Amino acid sequence: MSVTRDDKNGLAILTLNRPDKLNALTVEMFEELRRHVLDLYKDESIGCVVLRGAGKCFSAGHDLADISKGEKVPSRGWHSETLRLMERLPKPVIAAVHGHCYTGALEVALAADFILAAESAKFADTHAKWALTPIWGMSQRLPRRVGIAAAKRLMFTAETVKAADALRMGLAEKVVPDAEFEQAIEQLAAQILANSPFSHAANKRLLEATDARDLDSGLQWEILNNEGVGPDMQARIGAFMSKPKS
Repeated sequence: MSVTRDDKNGLAILTLNRPDKLNALTVEMFEELRRHVLDLYKDESIGCVVLRGAGKCFSAGHDLADISKGEKVPSRGWHSETLRLMERLPKPVIAAVHGHCYTGALEVALAADFILAAESAKFADTHAKWALTPIWGMSQRLPRRVGIAAAKRLMFTAETVKAADALRMGLAEKVVPDAEFEQAIEQLAAQILANSPFSHAANKRLLEATDARDLDSGLQWEILNNEGVGPDMQARIGAFMSKPKS
């Protein structure tokens, strides 16, 4: 399996598992990723998803050997559609990035809700280096994450950005030492899983629907389309109220 799934206490860990090729992305890997994502839509036992890479890095990017051979995809835009399915999962998705995260791999990571980076993480968009243009979402998600000027700089220069700089520009949400990476993934997932899956799903839909709207129309959307309270509200409030006062 070139993309594996491991479940633990409500957390699903999807691992890009082609370490001998630095997890370079192929059509086969996307097929497996897509199957896992579609399964997760139906799995109510999972409340959080982590996407990561096996071995030395998250992924070195789109497999150039596949590109040069003229890879066959099921349909035009199929890769982008697969990432959109992951992006719209009604559960938080964390991209846990260590080592290389270049070009196609960055497009994959940007389709997660946010990026947790190890200090060894390095990010780049090298489309221009190879006379390529993005088709998996880079031109849309990168400027939304870092702003259009920073996105242009990264796309035009193909420069490599280290984890600390990625944090400063808003590309990554948190950076931790490599020795603490595994623990940080578990802690962040546990924080998310401790909260209501109803709220997570509703909040993702709300943020998705109002992204890039003007403030007034976004506020109106929130009022008119608010999903109310979840089935676990009373239990959660009751548990808090019954705690002994210190």
